[in-house]
Amino acid sequence: MSESFPLPTEPEGVVPSLIERLNSGKVSALIEMFDPKCVFVEDDGRTVTGHADITVRLERFVEPGVPLVTKVRHVFVADDIAQLVYDWWIDGTGRDGKEVHLKGTACDIVRRGADGRWRFIIDNNQGTAVRKPA
Repeated sequence: MSESFPLPTEPEGVVPSLIERLNSGKVSALIEMFDPKCVFVEDDGRTVTGHADITVRLERFVEPGVPLVTKVRHVFVADDIAQLVYDWWIDGTGRDGKEVHLKGTACDIVRRGADGRWRFIIDNNQGTAVRKPA
């Protein structure tokens, strides 16, 4: 676990930690927030699992160097599981000079591990989007 980016000890700390880690530009810090068996939902609804495959997807959000901004709607907690619903956007000019416009309303599931830290078990960053079968 990164000393400069401690994992959240409360579910309400997950989104602020996500912002800090993504905006650091370090995918290695970001992937620590994901359980090794996490499911990442692609924009088209397909799912991928495992840190190696999820890291590739996270690069898309980190690489431009444009800050992540969020507005949390809800945090629902049931024991060691929480659902996070939040609007997010990455909007601006990337390091390469190209405009970046990414946004969504996430519906993510996090779980408190045996170490007391909260990690993503389902990352559905387009949670409210209607998806058509691939």
